[in-house]
Amino acid sequence: MTAPTDARRGLEEAERVELTVDAVAPGGHCVARVNGQVVFVRHALPGERVVAEVTELHRGFARADAVEIRTASPDRVEPPCPYAKPGRCGGCDLQHVAPEAQLRWKAAVVREQLTRLGGLTDDRVDALGVRVEALPGGPLGWRSRVRYAVDGAGRAGLLKHRSHEVVPVDRCLIAHPAIQGLPVLAASGARWPDADAVETVASTGGDVSVTAYAGGLPTPVRGPEQVREVAAGRDWTLPASGFWQVHPAAADTLVGAVLDLLDPRPGETAWDLYGGAGLFAAALAGRVGDARVTLVESAEQGVHAARVNLADLPRVEVVAARVETALARRRVTGPVDLVVLDPPRSGAGAPVVRNIVAAGPRAVAYVACDPAAFARDVRTFTGLGWRLAALRGFDLFPMTQHVELVGLFLPPA
Repeated sequence: MTAPTDARRGLEEAERVELTVDAVAPGGHCVARVNGQVVFVRHALPGERVVAEVTELHRGFARADAVEIRTASPDRVEPPCPYAKPGRCGGCDLQHVAPEAQLRWKAAVVREQLTRLGGLTDDRVDALGVRVEALPGGPLGWRSRVRYAVDGAGRAGLLKHRSHEVVPVDRCLIAHPAIQGLPVLAASGARWPDADAVETVASTGGDVSVTAYAGGLPTPVRGPEQVREVAAGRDWTLPASGFWQVHPAAADTLVGAVLDLLDPRPGETAWDLYGGAGLFAAALAGRVGDARVTLVESAEQGVHAARVNLADLPRVEVVAARVETALARRRVTGPVDLVVLDPPRSGAGAPVVRNIVAAGPRAVAYVACDPAAFARDVRTFTGLGWRLAALRGFDLFPMTQHVELVGLFLPPA
């Protein structure tokens, strides 16, 4: 093993340095410092003394993997997957962290983003009681959609962290059991000489599907092309390649949180922005009676799925447009009582938030998959006089850095 480098001189790629790990950071890292230089360390825990190998150098910071643990945190566990280690699969960020500590880790990241990017005070974040709730089923065997990359030898596998290099694996432990049992990976003898990727689905309705991709074009291999999902008291039919939450309990969990926070009442109008197949629109329609619910979605596949799955709800209107365009060009107009905002990872953005506020809803439920983007939109809402009145976090992606948030925004009193 290479000896740790002298911390008094600058770091170099592939060198090893002994350091003490500080707080958690977004992206599945912890922060450390070497001679004043910030180092983002994976496979570590706060308070640990580790030997870290530098993997990337950037202006102002470096990235590294903890390759030897000198002083371990009490929250450290042995990763259940042999591929969840430095230089191997990058899909799981936190397998070395005990499950309860993973929830605290994610809550700490959310808190840091709300103060640093969202502009909230520590007291305000304390009042929100930020915590992350586990979903039923445990930390393994939950992922109902897995997309495997294919290497030059035709072997399906998963990518290294921040790399296009494929790691052939014999199985993925966070994959749904029905996916783990498929003859897709090299250990089963499968080869995919003509494919770039292989996508597997195990739906909540019991369908199991495999699709190969070459040049971005799908070829069905096994199972139905349309799969059935069950959520919010309804059956949903959508393409196997269509978007759906990857944790089997996620859809019902998010619907429950949105309805609890918004408390929809009969006669209230609602918008479901970035509405996808219509999960939240259907739930809102069940509460507001004969009032209109407007769903806005830009993806052609999502629009089609919404129109098919919500055909029995005549008071739900599906608008095929980008949300920012629909609001700016008044394809949807206020006044409106309730808004569900479920943007992509990049967040809603200031123009969308300003248009929502201008429509005058009594409440907005914001479903977020990225704490940083959410925090930036929190700053926009609060700058317009609104407040983040409640926030719930959910561990929809155990063993990874990712966390889902549902926030309630209210206008000035």
